Amino acid sequence: MAERRSTGGTPVRVSSASAAETRRFAAHLAAVAVAGDVIALRGELGAGKTQFAKGFAQGLGVTAVVNSPSFTLMAEYLGRLPLFHLDLYRLGGAADVLAGGLLDERQQGGVTIIEWAERLDGPVGGADLEVHFEGAGDEVRQLDLRARTRRGDRYLAAARTWRTEAEEEATVTGETEE
Repeated sequence: MAERRSTGGTPVRVSSASAAETRRFAAHLAAVAVAGDVIALRGELGAGKTQFAKGFAQGLGVTAVVNSPSFTLMAEYLGRLPLFHLDLYRLGGAADVLAGGLLDERQQGGVTIIEWAERLDGPVGGADLEVHFEGAGDEVRQLDLRARTRRGDRYLAAARTWRTEAEEEATVTGETEE
């Protein structure tokens, strides 16, 4: 199954100055989502993983309120594609994920976003895209995106077309940074 092989493609780094910008960026990426995609989110507590999931859901047309499923472990939302939002913060590892039935064949019909994906020790979950968040609190976030499969390349291409609010404003006003 060649589509699942790692691409070795060039990672993309995106800066986000706010939670709203992180949501906008994730909504931008959701435009290229297809059924069966798996996105792994990694980063410290408060880094923006849930904001990313909220924006991605919005980009899929989800109208329900999206919150971190820390206590329920998985939430399912209906949009253009079903969204399966997992939060593994409270789990010890891949064995807990499998024992809890959090990964199953239903997810092939939608997009799966996994917060705290580092809890999966090994190939369980088979992420197509990995997003690593750096920064917390009021800091500007750095989001490093890496395609882990050929399916993930779509997200890297979409990320390369992203323009921050500051870049958009500079284009409208004709200003450029020197």
